Amino acid sequence: MAAVDEIVFHQILHWHHFYDRSTPAAGLVSDGLLHTAELLALVAGLVLYADLRRRRALSPVHGWGGFLLGLGGFQLFDGIVDHKVLRVHQIRYDVDLAPYDWAWNLAGLVLLLAGLGVLVRAGRRVRRSP
Repeated sequence: MAAVDEIVFHQILHWHHFYDRSTPAAGLVSDGLLHTAELLALVAGLVLYADLRRRRALSPVHGWGGFLLGLGGFQLFDGIVDHKVLRVHQIRYDVDLAPYDWAWNLAGLVLLLAGLGVLVRAGRRVRRSP
């Protein structure tokens, strides 16, 4: 989700940078650092995924649940902590933020709840099977 946020909202739409409380150059550097961190996390996740496949321990349903949980968790953290608590950036500037904040955080909550639902269902299925 960090990659989607960084590519869509930072690079394509130019709505904000990761850190907007300084110069545009500092914002651009902060975007680069965020992109580096999300790319490293993505590579680490793919390595762990490949290891699970190699050991034949992969549960695709659990994987999808974790994926959705991660998407929603990142989005809610970004929307609540980065946008409101730390105020490092907002979704947009010079507009009424309320609709954007509601849409951002509700989308994150939906993703988080979907991930939890998938994981709960997968856990029940594992417990039932011999």
